[in-house]
Amino acid sequence: LLSPGGVHSYMDHLFALLELAKKEDVKDVFVHAFLDGRDTAPQAGLSYLKILDSQIHTLEIGKVATLCGRFFAMDRDNHWDRIEKAYEMMAQGRGKKIQDFYEEIQSYYAQNIFDENIEPLVIVDKNDKPVGLVQDHDALIFFNYRADRAREITSAFTEDDFQKFERGKQIRDLFFAGMTAYSKGCPSKVAFREEKVKMTLAETLSRAGLSQMHIAETEKYAHVTYFFDGGCEKPWPGEDYVLIPSPRNKNYAEIPQMSAPEVTRRIIQGLKAKKYDFIVVNFANPDMVGHTGNLGATISAIEFLDKCLEQIVKVVLARRGALIITADHGNAEELLDLKTGTTETKHSTNPVPVILITEDLKGKGRESALDYIDGRYPLGLISDIAPTVLAFLDIPKPKEMTGINLLEVLLK
Repeated sequence: LLSPGGVHSYMDHLFALLELAKKEDVKDVFVHAFLDGRDTAPQAGLSYLKILDSQIHTLEIGKVATLCGRFFAMDRDNHWDRIEKAYEMMAQGRGKKIQDFYEEIQSYYAQNIFDENIEPLVIVDKNDKPVGLVQDHDALIFFNYRADRAREITSAFTEDDFQKFERGKQIRDLFFAGMTAYSKGCPSKVAFREEKVKMTLAETLSRAGLSQMHIAETEKYAHVTYFFDGGCEKPWPGEDYVLIPSPRNKNYAEIPQMSAPEVTRRIIQGLKAKKYDFIVVNFANPDMVGHTGNLGATISAIEFLDKCLEQIVKVVLARRGALIITADHGNAEELLDLKTGTTETKHSTNPVPVILITEDLKGKGRESALDYIDGRYPLGLISDIAPTVLAFLDIPKPKEMTGINLLEVLLK
């Protein structure tokens, strides 16, 4: 992913790889670039390509071989038709053949098609031949470090028995290396192995003998399972993973409720059955609809989600339970750059709300949240959520957790 966004990759890592190739006297180096537009401004890709082009000329190594939006190459929702297009672009040269990607991308912008959704483009020479495809005996380095959107395209290149789509003639003797491990054993060559995270919230609850449900629709499923559990791919004893399929729409602005109704229904079902001591849910709507930049649809998504939360709160309070509402980053609250007037689709760095709800806490919060709503005075960190959950459940905080119990701060 050619992006300085820092969510899935970082451009400086690509530049370092080019420098390494130069140092090791690698003769033929080609860049297959995925454009961002989600964790960056929608039309920033062209400027990043110019920066890459400058690095290539400075180092005197490398060529841009193919281009496409991350919509195709970085799917995580089993839209294999998208991955197929990205694979065929890199391995077979299928896509629109061009010689000047500057003019081509500008023409997309003129049609209101931006970085994330740019169709596969194949750079060709004056003889209409692709300048660099992935071929037999090649080495392919994937410098994305986040796993969820790297798995599908990686499996297409590395699995011998791959069956999600017809790849045609399989690439032989391909050396494929990933920046990190995207899943167990895939890819087999990894630059940086992850450190094992011990005593996550899920592990702590499991060791305490409590039952838990981790639920989300497909777009956020990895966030409540793999990421939430510190890179652990299997549930702990007493931990259930619940996956609700996301809609198959290309643009979530067309269906801002997404799969929240079914997620909510399953949560309420679990609450009423009194099966779980702890439930974690990641509602996808604010982030995924916010990424479209469509203000009206984002407002609709928030309004719909507010109704879902109302249903959940009523059931939780009826069970004398506790509810924490928070987020791990902003997005939906800032869809307009006030300086430039352009649409914002990337994550924001604004502090996020944290709302603690129980019958016992009613009326005990701060007199006014207005002093804090502008974000200048954040009172805690995301790492404080787990200790707060444990405090509600009267479970001692393990030494591995560095956060604090937010109740001690909010009730001062």
